[in-house]
Amino acid sequence: MKTLHAWLAALTVVVSPAVLADTTAPWGRAEVLATQYAPSKVLYDVDKGGVADIKNLLDRVSYLNTLYAADPFESSIVLVIHGEAIPFFAVRDLAMYGELMARAQSLTQSGMIEFRMCRAAAAILGYRPADIHGFVKMVPMADAEIVRLQREGYAYMR
Repeated sequence: MKTLHAWLAALTVVVSPAVLADTTAPWGRAEVLATQYAPSKVLYDVDKGGVADIKNLLDRVSYLNTLYAADPFESSIVLVIHGEAIPFFAVRDLAMYGELMARAQSLTQSGMIEFRMCRAAAAILGYRPADIHGFVKMVPMADAEIVRLQREGYAYMR
């Protein structure tokens, strides 16, 4: 028992008083890295989510575009829409998702961000190209488009 007390006493001397004082952050605080990102080609696979998820995705895409300094020659961001995400882009649901779609459309104005929708999946859900907002481009199949973009050097994001 005497050895245990001696060991604990020695331990308290070795541990920094600053570490002992901050019990809410026992491992210290995060270090901020000054990282710069080179413009890249990125594709987002968008097949599900609620309004909050889509808003969050648009925020991420916008911020990534900002980090890439909105460089039209070196960066490209493509969102491939399919599955449960399709109804957000339907003209008939403008009253429900108008604010969200206005934000999505505004991201396309620079020409570096594109929305591409799976025509096959849209058709299964009863949508024709005329039923989808005009800032969206229709592609034959989402999976094939994702594979094609990856072969062209696009990084895959979910």
